[in-house]
Amino acid sequence: MALKSTVYKAQLQLADMDRALYADHALTLALHPSETEERLLVRLLAFALLVPHDTDRGALQFARGLSDADEPDLWQHDLTGALVQWVEVGQPDERRLARACGRAERVSIFAYGSAVPIWWGGIQNKVARLSNLAVWQLPAEQARALAALARRSMAWQVTVQDGTVWVGDEQHSVELTPVALKTASR
Repeated sequence: MALKSTVYKAQLQLADMDRALYADHALTLALHPSETEERLLVRLLAFALLVPHDTDRGALQFARGLSDADEPDLWQHDLTGALVQWVEVGQPDERRLARACGRAERVSIFAYGSAVPIWWGGIQNKVARLSNLAVWQLPAEQARALAALARRSMAWQVTVQDGTVWVGDEQHSVELTPVALKTASR
């Protein structure tokens, strides 16, 4: 018998001073049976850091990710169906990144865990030409601290200022500093 996804609900209050974006989001996320809560919360963090100001070019949505090899973890389609934003969590290979960059206007990767330097060292030169690719590293200890905030029902306050992210619930808070390994040039 196949295992089913576990549903998580998140109320997100976002105050992103770097982008002058202040919004509330009620989200439902599915934890895939092979996914960890750490990865789930990095997906939620990616949503908070990349959600657009408005939906004029479509909404940023959670995709099937692990359940479908042709879909990212999050994506944004405009009203014509064109792929605006493709977001991956983890350490995808360079072929997947090249395909994503050919399909979407912008591609963002949120890598986490202690193996990120090894992964990045192996693909850095291979993806250097991908001008619409941005790669962010969430240090392993920060990703683990973020995972400690996992609850089936979460109410988060997310504040972003000068590249630092504070995520908190009623009892705990975590300070995160994503590191830009590669920035998109277009």
